[in-house]
Amino acid sequence: MRRSQRRIALLALSTLVGSILVTTGPAGADPTGSSAATGQSQPEDRESVRLVHIRLTGADMLDKVAAAGFDLEHGLRRVPNGIEGEAVVTAEQVTELTAMGVELLGDDAGFAWSNEADGGIGVGAASARAAQPANHDATVRVVRADWFTTKGQGFLYVEARTTEGQQADPIVEMQLENDSGKGTPFGFARTMSRFVDSGQYMFHRNLFKLDVRPNKIKLTSSTGGVATGAVSNWLEDAPPPLTANPSYKSDFVDGYRHPQQLYSRAKEIARQYPDIAEIVYLPNQTNGYQRKAQAQIGGTGQAAVVVTSAAWGHQGGNDITVDFVDRPDANLPLAVEVTGKAVRVLLATDASGAPTSTAAEVAEALRSRSAGLIDRAHPYRTNGGTGIVAPTVGPVALTDFLDQKRVGAPEGEVPRGPATIPVLRIGKHRDGTKPGVLIQAQDHAREWVPATTSLESAERLVHNYRSDRETKKIVENTDVFFILSNNPDGANYSFYNFASQRKNMTNHCPDASADPAQRNSWGVDLNRNYRVGSGHDGYAGGSTNCVSGTYQGPGELSEPESKNIIWLVEKYKNIKFMMSVHSNGGQLFWQPGAYIADGRITTPRPPLGDEAFYWQSAARILSQVKAHRETVVTPENVGGSSDVLYSSAGNVREDLYHTYGIYAFGWEVGGSVYNPATGDWQGGSFQPEWDGNPELVSGHAETMEYANGIMEMFRVAADWGRDNKNPTSQLVPGAGRYSGPVDVHFETSEPATIYYTTDGSRPTLESPRYAATEFREPGQVFHVTETTTFRWFSVDSAGNIEKNYDPTKNDKRNNYRTATIRIAKR
Repeated sequence: MRRSQRRIALLALSTLVGSILVTTGPAGADPTGSSAATGQSQPEDRESVRLVHIRLTGADMLDKVAAAGFDLEHGLRRVPNGIEGEAVVTAEQVTELTAMGVELLGDDAGFAWSNEADGGIGVGAASARAAQPANHDATVRVVRADWFTTKGQGFLYVEARTTEGQQADPIVEMQLENDSGKGTPFGFARTMSRFVDSGQYMFHRNLFKLDVRPNKIKLTSSTGGVATGAVSNWLEDAPPPLTANPSYKSDFVDGYRHPQQLYSRAKEIARQYPDIAEIVYLPNQTNGYQRKAQAQIGGTGQAAVVVTSAAWGHQGGNDITVDFVDRPDANLPLAVEVTGKAVRVLLATDASGAPTSTAAEVAEALRSRSAGLIDRAHPYRTNGGTGIVAPTVGPVALTDFLDQKRVGAPEGEVPRGPATIPVLRIGKHRDGTKPGVLIQAQDHAREWVPATTSLESAERLVHNYRSDRETKKIVENTDVFFILSNNPDGANYSFYNFASQRKNMTNHCPDASADPAQRNSWGVDLNRNYRVGSGHDGYAGGSTNCVSGTYQGPGELSEPESKNIIWLVEKYKNIKFMMSVHSNGGQLFWQPGAYIADGRITTPRPPLGDEAFYWQSAARILSQVKAHRETVVTPENVGGSSDVLYSSAGNVREDLYHTYGIYAFGWEVGGSVYNPATGDWQGGSFQPEWDGNPELVSGHAETMEYANGIMEMFRVAADWGRDNKNPTSQLVPGAGRYSGPVDVHFETSEPATIYYTTDGSRPTLESPRYAATEFREPGQVFHVTETTTFRWFSVDSAGNIEKNYDPTKNDKRNNYRTATIRIAKR
């Protein structure tokens, strides 16, 4: 197993991504004209929408906009003064966004990294330096400085933190200088960008384009702090261990696959390779690719009525017609006639024979007197239904709107009704003795590349098992579970009806949001439906609005798709690793994934040892992604997802890690690729052209490179399962006599968690854990001012304990580590 000490660092949001998200805001695209009269809601008029580049002040505004129903959850990036993104919106929605305080930017007005050298941090620097605080904490800390190359261009990424960073008046500036190699002087002064989220200072960071690799950097803050640090290499350029084999087979997937194709191929793999593969069926069926039939009659005013069938559209709802009938006689009561599937509402009249039935009265009559054909009938949205209903021009047919095929969608009828999700299980020893790895793709329906990436990985396992030594090791030392599409209903809707569908198709909306114009906004965000750090517990990033892109559902684990994941990990307790594959931000992240916005209080951060193991694994995985076409997932896009992206309350990773101890990764495949022709980073999309530019945006290229990464994740798991070597650790500097106060810290031979005491007691699993200085930073430094004895032991990610120490038993050996720092008395 590869071992390397990883520094813990910080991060921001997605890089320069350019994905366009269709916003399905609360106002929706109302039916108009003759279509409205017959309840046939049409797709939104593409002439009425436009692309806008927006800036939000932070996560709190992002939550507010999401709660209003705008789909802004992907294609965002953290910038120093907030969050930027893009959306396609109507003129009405632009007005609504502006009223909410969202800033509309020009085409070229967004944040961009500056590569220009400047003249320093100002004339006040010298005086500030003389008056810096007289405390022991370093005023400035270098968190990380990483060098990488992509497509022939070099980049320096730097993260730093100052103890004065929260100060807002004046804002603390930080200046970066770098050398041009070992022994050269510092120069090229640049100002770092300060990042704040939910009112809390996070860090200063920048990505700089450089042609020569620096050896060291120097940081100077406007309050006088100075720090230097060494530059490290980000990712490896070593040949890929799998694809380097000339006989290695890959490139099996030749286009996007809808759920039926994915599931069919999974079952065929299990049939073809019964010695190493099988199908496990998940117990909870989905809602299904099905809708109730509807009609919206009478426009959108107080006289409008929304009608919904009791039966699913394909089970008879689409055969229902509703007719509002005018009668010439005076003083007639409201009545309803039902003949087969035809419902006739006989409108009431007054003394002059004019209709008097209001929308509210007609709706109530349809609910109670339609012989069970009509399930819901109500005035339009929040209307009181006080308007007088007008007669219809003949019967109005109800429809589930699922009979329209989107142009370019694959051939074939989509099965209606609840779906049973198959899990493709691959491994030579599927008996619970090998570490399990769960690959979960397409929680979000519009994300097509994660499904093809996962299928490609499965194909590589079975096709190379008998011919490739490294693949054979994976299959014989891991137990892999593939959920190729965890949201088949939403994915079918994305393929055949509405490409930007994100959620599943379960409609929890009340009457105010249940009219057909909002059908593209119904459903639950499955990655907001879990139990740890959920929106129901006050964490940010999950919405209670049923038409929001991040709607969290009516309760935790309300959806069959999320219940299935919990069932799977509870049944197969050997699952120790998980990758939830998404697109298209170009990030790899883990816990913490959510925070309470007020104070930016995150869910518990992993122990330093687990964090280091995540970083070590990420470096291996992303190095294999880079090996395909030099795509670099930059350091700013790796780490705790609430630091990399934003708060995502109730995500699956959080639940699996904190509840079951599973190393749970989230992966945003795709994202930005450096374009040497323009000198910029070019963003991707949820459904990039399959055979697009193989060096920039291409569904095929993304599938192949990220399948490389998933294969490496299997190797990480296999190594973990075979790891029986105990870690070692030391206190630096070690035991001894010192003439005055001394700073000490722990170091480990591999990612490991240290439990320690300084009060003379023996260390146990209840003892303090060695922690990071700050999130995304290395371990803390102890400033020892008097004689102190440290007692400790370390535990690696596989559970091996240093020196075979048993912290649960009070035996006489006491074979934990110990070191005494003696401070001479003056």
